Amino acid sequence: MIFVALKTLRHRKAAFAGAFVALFCAAALVCACGMLLETGLRGSVAPERYAGAPVIVSGDQYARQTVRASETKTKTKAKQLSERAWVPASLADRLRRIPGVSRVVAEVTFPAYLAGRRFQGHGWESAALTPYTLRTGRAPRAAGEVVVEAASGLSVGARVPVRTAAGNRNYLVTGVTAQDLPSQDTLFLATAEARRLAGRPGQVAAIGVFPQVDVSEVVKGALAYTGDVSGMVKAYTGDERGAVEFLDAEQSRVRLISLGGALGGTSLLVAILVVVGTFALSIQQRQREIALLRAVAATPRQVRGMLGGEALLVGVVAGTLGSAAGVGLGFWLRSRFVALGAMPDNLRLVVSPFPLLAALGAAVMAAWAAAYFSARRAVRIRPVEALGEAELPTARIPLGRMVAGLLCAAGGVALTLVLSALSSEAASGPVTLLTALVWTVAVALLGPVLAQAATALLGVPLRAARTSGYLAAAGLRATSKRLSSVVTPLSLMVAMTCTILFVQTTMGYAAQEQATAGTRAEHVLGPHVPSGTAAAVRRLPGVEAVTEVLPTSVRVGLDKYGAQAVTAGGLGRTMDLGVVSGSLDDLDDGSVAVSRTAAERLGVSVGAKINLTLGDGTPVELRVVAIYSRGLGFGELTLSHALVAGHVDDPLGTVLVAAPSVTRADLERAVPGVGVLDRAASSSVGGANGEVNYVAMGLIIAFTAIAVVNTIAMSTSSRSRELALLRLVGTTRRQVLRMLRLETLAAVVVAVTIGTVIALVTLSAFSMGMTGSLLPHVPPLTYLAVIAAAAGLALMATALPGRLVLGRRPVELIGARD
Repeated sequence: MIFVALKTLRHRKAAFAGAFVALFCAAALVCACGMLLETGLRGSVAPERYAGAPVIVSGDQYARQTVRASETKTKTKAKQLSERAWVPASLADRLRRIPGVSRVVAEVTFPAYLAGRRFQGHGWESAALTPYTLRTGRAPRAAGEVVVEAASGLSVGARVPVRTAAGNRNYLVTGVTAQDLPSQDTLFLATAEARRLAGRPGQVAAIGVFPQVDVSEVVKGALAYTGDVSGMVKAYTGDERGAVEFLDAEQSRVRLISLGGALGGTSLLVAILVVVGTFALSIQQRQREIALLRAVAATPRQVRGMLGGEALLVGVVAGTLGSAAGVGLGFWLRSRFVALGAMPDNLRLVVSPFPLLAALGAAVMAAWAAAYFSARRAVRIRPVEALGEAELPTARIPLGRMVAGLLCAAGGVALTLVLSALSSEAASGPVTLLTALVWTVAVALLGPVLAQAATALLGVPLRAARTSGYLAAAGLRATSKRLSSVVTPLSLMVAMTCTILFVQTTMGYAAQEQATAGTRAEHVLGPHVPSGTAAAVRRLPGVEAVTEVLPTSVRVGLDKYGAQAVTAGGLGRTMDLGVVSGSLDDLDDGSVAVSRTAAERLGVSVGAKINLTLGDGTPVELRVVAIYSRGLGFGELTLSHALVAGHVDDPLGTVLVAAPSVTRADLERAVPGVGVLDRAASSSVGGANGEVNYVAMGLIIAFTAIAVVNTIAMSTSSRSRELALLRLVGTTRRQVLRMLRLETLAAVVVAVTIGTVIALVTLSAFSMGMTGSLLPHVPPLTYLAVIAAAAGLALMATALPGRLVLGRRPVELIGARD
């Protein structure tokens, strides 16, 4: 039947255009997601500052946990740390004693801010790791001297103000390097000064090893001679050095794995739903042709073979072209993530045949499966029945489809209940989209029944619109299957768009509300405020309390929790966490306050002990002294500032100031160069993650929008004979166009209602689990914009093909082939 399929494709190009577009977009989306996923799994970052050292020895950047997989087997799981793990400085002496090692260079690293721009500070001895050389001047020797990169634009003899955790200080530029690094800005200070500013006595960030023998032997030696820190130290070679140099790149790789997997899986499910709907509409339009084939003795197997052959041919062509377009889409996604700061520019996108082949295979399989399931009834029923249904279509659906629809509805209920019990964003994110999709699948399966009920309800107001309304009501009543095929992608678009948009607004609003309600301080200093500045503010007249705040994250087991570190003195005057049990007065270096949500997940109460891992891998045991309700606005855990400050990469945080009688201008004069905000301006909560989700999930929204236009255009174009007949019996062109618009508006009303209900159910369950409230935050103007966009797309997709059809003479159309 492949030859028959080729002929039908040649003579029905327009009929298969819709399926081609849907498969093309699906392949492009799957390919782009596959590239992101592969980059997360296999991507690497070339070393820059460590490029000159064959081996870099540094701390293990992963928290590890051994679990029992069975009675006889154990399994070690690992999650990346959020901060750099340091190693003992004494390890450098041990490495020097390894046979074959010619040189060992230890380095420290710390953040330094120059004119608001972030630099990485190091001691001049670590310049050999790149290696850096001096273009002009000399190396720093005294505490007040610095060497800068050529790209800084500074020259020898200049004095520059530098802000570090130790405070603000002017440094004399004594040298300018001949090299610049493309991905980081660097300052070099005298060795003793750099170690003082790093604030980690007896520790170093990394050690460069220069071997005289084979690198692999040095790696083995480095791991064998670590002694009391064995298992906490790793040796890195090749591109592995880039991973330890650029910790943000490694964190981005992990995010790409979860994002690429979730986006790819969601894209594939949406693609299957859209493609099945498109093929179902195409086969529905060819019912008469299929019925005639059955009537002239074509067997069900032959008809199925013809339809499968058509689907495979369309799938191969669309999948090939779509996969190629997906490569460009993958690079566009990477550029957007880099622009949003969610992915470093030096993390190279992996391009291999695997995503292209996966996208092609997905397109072909989706096309074949869509054709197979869409044609099951058409090829199974008797020829006489097929001819009857082709002339007089009904809204009756097969029992199997009804059962499948009810099962999907039951699955939607189960997922909704599960979602309402999930209190972590990592767990609820994938389930949220899956819940909306399962509800939409249920609507697609039960579509003809829902469409028939909607037609009965909308028939009365439509008939009030005289001739065009009467025709629209009659058309909808006679072809409810066609209405169902249009409603499915429209409701999918509304449901997915509202879910994606309003999950972010619900979380953002809840966090913002908690942060605003819990911030009592009149002023906030920041960002990047040294502790010395906070101490100076405490001494100002009229200042009642000062709280230093550092954002960080910790792990309990391998589960990650957002946290804040605060100075406990006067905390109640600057911050109200909504304590429900215990007291923050007891917060010290050996204790922790826990949000109510985190306490439920961990199963702890006041007085309980928690073993957790700080951001740099340091294990601590802390006692729970308070449980509070405002975890979204202030972090799931609150720890002592003194405990955390020595375990984060950037100890410069923000400072809350309770001073009712002190004006903003007074503070600006007292701490020049430090940003001062009032309470309203400072309590904003947000970040790049929401924008990244909008960009990624926006592709799915765009795909569903294309599917809406595609389906409605196919549906309208296939009615050329019907519209010509209306013209021949005296209906004017204007009346026909108005009839089409009314039918489309009716479909929009049904789809918006269904999509809104799906989104509302999903969002309410999400909000209940994450915020404790059944009411999600839905900005009215944004919701109206979604509805307007859906209606606009639907009307445009109806008007353009409708006008093209009506532009031809009715006599020509009435005799045209179906």
